[in-house]
Amino acid sequence: MSSPDFARYRLCLEPGLTEGTRLPLEREQANYLLNVLRLKQDDTVLVFNGRDGEWLAAITVEGRKQASLTVLSQTRPQPQAPDLHYLFALLKHARLDYIAQKAVEMGAGIIQPVLTRRTQVSRLNLDRMRANAIEAAEQCGILTLPEIRPEQALDAALDALEPGRLLVFCDEAMAQESPVAALSGREPGPLAVLIGPEGGFDEAERRRILARPATLAISLGPRILRADTAAVAALALVQAVLGDWPRG
Repeated sequence: MSSPDFARYRLCLEPGLTEGTRLPLEREQANYLLNVLRLKQDDTVLVFNGRDGEWLAAITVEGRKQASLTVLSQTRPQPQAPDLHYLFALLKHARLDYIAQKAVEMGAGIIQPVLTRRTQVSRLNLDRMRANAIEAAEQCGILTLPEIRPEQALDAALDALEPGRLLVFCDEAMAQESPVAALSGREPGPLAVLIGPEGGFDEAERRRILARPATLAISLGPRILRADTAAVAALALVQAVLGDWPRG
């Protein structure tokens, strides 16, 4: 697959993408292209929708804050969605923004917020989380948008995982053994990563998680990490050992 072109602005749009398609822009989008980026008639940007790959598109100026795009040619085909579920206890809004962005960058295919006994927040703004995911994909050259699911109780989220999917449980109560060694003994396949709330899971929740077949508890080291930091560390470990990062 060709490398992302970071010299051009990238824009995520909902409509289907095929050669010759005209894409009307919302006023805000047109204003940004014309008056912030100062793009002109027939200048080009890259567009994607998470389904049809990435395409080069030319700007048609239709007013000071009005414009449309015409799809010219495909620059990159649509890759297969990552088979990695990211489950995490809800956090406060600013840290949820960070979680959404980093989960996209780290290759999560499904983002599943969960409710635990120590969860600080009980409701999720799905639109805000999706907007953060889209922004991360636009900036990082990513073509696959994750599915962001509504919050679920921990039991329901665990029950929804296929029995054969390996659940990597980041457990602060685990002995400080090498997480790389623990992961290295597994065959690559469908994956899920579970990060708990600040304060961790209570003992009943830990027993419930560990009782699930195909669950691997790992330590993230000698220091207690914030939940958003733990997310990046865990996803990096899993992708490097069992995921889609190249391995020698």
